[in-house]
Formats: sequence, structure tokens, C-alpha cells
Amino acid sequence: MKIAFHGLNIPEGKIKYDDPVVAELTAKFEPKKVSPYFFEFFPDDFERADAIVISAETILDLLILDLEKLENRIDRLSGDSPDAPLLERCVEFLEAEKPLCDMDFSDQERPIIAELAPLSLKPTLLVDEDDPDDLTDLIKKIMDKAEVMFFYTAGKPEVHAWFVPKGSDIVTCAGKIHSDLARGFIKGEVMGYEGYRDAHNLNDARSKGLTRLVDRDYIVREGEVIEIRFNV
Repeated sequence: MKIAFHGLNIPEGKIKYDDPVVAELTAKFEPKKVSPYFFEFFPDDFERADAIVISAETILDLLILDLEKLENRIDRLSGDSPDAPLLERCVEFLEAEKPLCDMDFSDQERPIIAELAPLSLKPTLLVDEDDPDDLTDLIKKIMDKAEVMFFYTAGKPEVHAWFVPKGSDIVTCAGKIHSDLARGFIKGEVMGYEGYRDAHNLNDARSKGLTRLVDRDYIVREGEVIEIRFNV
């Protein structure tokens, strides 16, 4: 995930997320390989970012770019354009120093705004303090704002954190691991990572009734460890 920051003292570059679940699973399995997730932080380049974190004191530096874009669009609309009231509402929202990601849109309105690609429609987190001292907490807040999460695969060969939107079904998650798992999906086996505290391995977890078999429409929950049964 690419995160632009502005008005904040944040390390630049790829930052490993200090994931407590990865730490716990690694301690449990002592795997040959550990694959945590890395976030990429860079200053000011809002265009290429997936999400934005910005100090409340400098929020207008971002919002003014959207205001200019929307006001130019309004100026080019005909007087009876059905889009005009929506764009004017957006301008009022921005003038109140609030990013558009916090504005409520109907299912019909969102594609109209998304087509204009305003920067603050991206998940935008405002931070009050000038220097956020806990990067792990900041990343978690950004993830919550962007409605993304981790699920995990775990075992002796590898512990791996996988990054997906919240609400992803298990076939989507399987495809994140490998396209063959999604293509040949038969069943998923899921368990909260906490289950491994009471189990030595996956077979032990099964015998203790800690895992569940699920079908392709199952929505994976944040923090779950999954195993995919497939055939291709």
C-alpha cells in the first residue's frame, strides 16, 4: 500500500508493519520463512498514493487542489446539468476543511465523483499531532480508514501476512495467495489466529474443533488464518 504524507515527520520508504499476529504465529511455528507486509511512505505525491495521512494544520494544502478541480468542472457545466448540485455540495464540504472520503454519497453519486478523481476521495487520515510517534498505531488507523485488513497463512514452511479489502470472500483471498487456488477452489478452512494458542499445528486445531470448513461465498474476517483445498 502506497501512503503519501504531508506536514508530518514520518520515515520515508518501505516500512515493515510491526504485526502482532505475525509475531505470535512466528513464535508458534518457528517457520523457515516469514513474510510480513511492508507499507510504502513518501511525502506529498498524492496522485500515486492509495491513501493519504496529513496533519490537520496542513489539510488545506490537499483540499485546495480538489476545490480548484471541482470549481473548474462546475464552470464548464451547462446551467441545467444534473451534476451541478452534487459538485456544489462537494465544494461546500471541502470549504469546511473536510476530505471527500468522509462525505456520504449515494450509489449513483459516487461514480460521478470518482470519475473526476479528487485526491481527498482517497482514504485520508487527519492527524492532530505534529509528530506521530507510534508508526504501528498510525498504520492501523490508515488501514481502518481505507477499510483493508490482513489474513494469514501459517505453518512450518512460512508465516505470511496477506493484504486485502475488508469484505473479501475466501476465493478472492485464495487468489491473492496463488491464482490456482482460486481457480480450483473446493473448500476453505479458517480459524482465528488465537486458535493456535491452544493447538500445536493445523491437525491438532482440527481435532480440537478450532477450525471451520467454509464455502466459496464465505467472507474472511480480519486476522483469520486460512487454508485452501483446491484441485486443478
